Amino acid sequence: MSASDASLHRRLGTVDTVVLGLGSMIGAGIFVALAPAAAAAGTGLLIGLAIAAVVAVCNAMSSAWLAARYPQSGGTYVYGRERLGPFWGHTAGWSFVVGKTASCAAMALTVGHYAWPAHATPVAVAAVVALTALSYAGVQKSALLTRIIVATVLAVLAAVVVLILGFGGADPARLTGGAAPAHGAASWYGVLQAAGLLFFAFAGYARIATLGEEVRDPARTIPRAVAIALAVALVTYTAVAVAVLAQLGSARLAASGAPLADAIRAAGFTGLAPVVAATAALSALGALLALLLGVSRTTLAMARDRHLPPLLAAVHPHHGTPHRAELAVGAVVAVVTALVDVRGAIGFSSFGVLLYYAIANASALTLGRRVLPTVGLVGCLTLAATLPLSSVLAGAAVVLVGMLAYAAQRGRRQDRVTAA
Repeated sequence: MSASDASLHRRLGTVDTVVLGLGSMIGAGIFVALAPAAAAAGTGLLIGLAIAAVVAVCNAMSSAWLAARYPQSGGTYVYGRERLGPFWGHTAGWSFVVGKTASCAAMALTVGHYAWPAHATPVAVAAVVALTALSYAGVQKSALLTRIIVATVLAVLAAVVVLILGFGGADPARLTGGAAPAHGAASWYGVLQAAGLLFFAFAGYARIATLGEEVRDPARTIPRAVAIALAVALVTYTAVAVAVLAQLGSARLAASGAPLADAIRAAGFTGLAPVVAATAALSALGALLALLLGVSRTTLAMARDRHLPPLLAAVHPHHGTPHRAELAVGAVVAVVTALVDVRGAIGFSSFGVLLYYAIANASALTLGRRVLPTVGLVGCLTLAATLPLSSVLAGAAVVLVGMLAYAAQRGRRQDRVTAA
């Protein structure tokens, strides 16, 4: 058996699978997405969070059903290919890879800005290189580090929520009052745009599906892991959003570059602000690790089908990891990290990931499921369309490039068959 034909090793149980999903979800939204979402929705932030949660639940269930049926690396790339045809599989994989590359860059820059603001970009690139080396050495080591990070972050977030709501100056009236968003009174468009931005925070369960080939007893483990990870993330996000909004109000939250640190200072616990900042960097580090794992596994699946260079399909004979795909993804992310800013990357990433999940829901419809996949499909397309215009245009252009590349590749294959 050649390295490119080898299967990945099934080493992940339920706990590690849940932790890898949480490592991607916890951090991205808590420390990054709340402020731009508040700028879009004002006091409608919590409604936007609820809408994002509903869409996330639908997507998660569709993904879990499909992952149990197709326990392979690649996630919706595989589901779309098997249920809807190669074109939609390729579109899903392309959307995921480009969208999550932007997410990786956003998380790396978050690490840099919190850890050493004066040298944020070099620190971000160093973080990408270090975590690429870690994932190269084996997914079990990645799961162990992510478990430590997630436990630490959840403990600090719980303390922040308790201190703000129990001992700070949080005012429940701020949950429904305060200044309107910059574009005027809170509207359904603004709420939907906020939901699309907050969805960026809920997409971590995709990591669980893309690791399907490395999960033990996937038909049982994957649906359970998705449900547990999403439930923990939903509770955490709701508690933190309520605490920060009640402490700062929508106007201050929208203007904040570090909402949790600002909220804990406003609550009178200034000495804890450095702890929150350190936790933000640690959380973004965990999210970056989980994202690199997911993107490399989708790259592996696409390379196996020759939609990406076949040399990326190799599996390391000792570590059992897609080492070439991991190195390639790490190199691309390191370059992109130097070219984007955090907030701009969120909208671009959300567009790609929402399209990815729209294809997942459409694939789940072919399994005979109806209600949740339909709600998820309509929700994904609606939220994608209401993202900031620059994100929609950039995302649509990049996805179109992927579609054209697939069409050109398919045409060359047909020409070779005809010539033969």
